[in-house]
Amino acid sequence: MPHADASLVPGSIKTKSEFWTHVHDQLEILVGGQRHWVSNLSNAASLIYNSLQAFPSNFGDGDRSVNWCGFYLISSLFPQPQFTDASMDPKSQMHASTNMLLGPFFGRPACQWIEVSPRPRGVCGDAFVKRSTVLVPDVLTYPGHIACDGDTKSEIVCPLILRKGGEDIVLGVLDLDCLAIEGFDADDQVGLERIAALIIRSCDW
Repeated sequence: MPHADASLVPGSIKTKSEFWTHVHDQLEILVGGQRHWVSNLSNAASLIYNSLQAFPSNFGDGDRSVNWCGFYLISSLFPQPQFTDASMDPKSQMHASTNMLLGPFFGRPACQWIEVSPRPRGVCGDAFVKRSTVLVPDVLTYPGHIACDGDTKSEIVCPLILRKGGEDIVLGVLDLDCLAIEGFDADDQVGLERIAALIIRSCDW
């Protein structure tokens, strides 16, 4: 099967539970044999976004569509320059250890980084610090919401948590935005948390 076909959603899939199980299983195939997080998160963002577009009964490409899907990750995961001198401006360098940086995504351009310490910013920062999914029915009512795209009406953010030696290490977050108020619900949360767990165990961190 061509890789692009992984984002096709069979007409027999009617419920969100069935949908997320399908996306999970397709992603499991896509990441098979690949352990690099850049490659796997790139395919994950594209697969989730395009599958949602192909699921018109709940999302589709109209006024209920998901307009952004992607990842923010702790800065220590990103490699240092190998062939050029680092040219990060002093302000960015000073805050590098307290930020999540923009990772693979699908959608319009987004914020380059999100602060998580000493004061977390926005839904992504809160999900990171709380180590739990944050589901926001209406972003306009959420204190400190970061408006990367003014068209976004609702949002869900799942933390990426690596469990190692009895310790939980938060590596970043999976973030989805929707054009509709109350675009996400508990079924989406269950499905996305399962996908986040798959991503964690499928990559070398």
